[in-house]
Amino acid sequence: MLPPELPPLPALTRAEAELIDRYLEVVDLVGRINPARDGDTYGGLRAAQALVSTAAALRDALALMHRRGETELHAPTLARALRVLDGERRTGRVTLPPASGS
Repeated sequence: MLPPELPPLPALTRAEAELIDRYLEVVDLVGRINPARDGDTYGGLRAAQALVSTAAALRDALALMHRRGETELHAPTLARALRVLDGERRTGRVTLPPASGS
């Protein structure tokens, strides 16, 4: 049986798509660094090292949008794109996990 079909991505400019992709990369890396989550220091170190270049790519995506005159972020459209790309689960790794009952 095939998995359910995801809703289509909303129409995005190339720069908006780049912004979303780079943002989610940063979120994934920060989630790997999150000290409240299980993991090891080496994995966190590798993610922190990768975060530097990924954050620069995110900055560049925003700078490109600004230079092209895309001065406003269309939050509802971008949020829809984030949801389609599993952004809720991915950003959840950045937050604190629920407190244990102990």
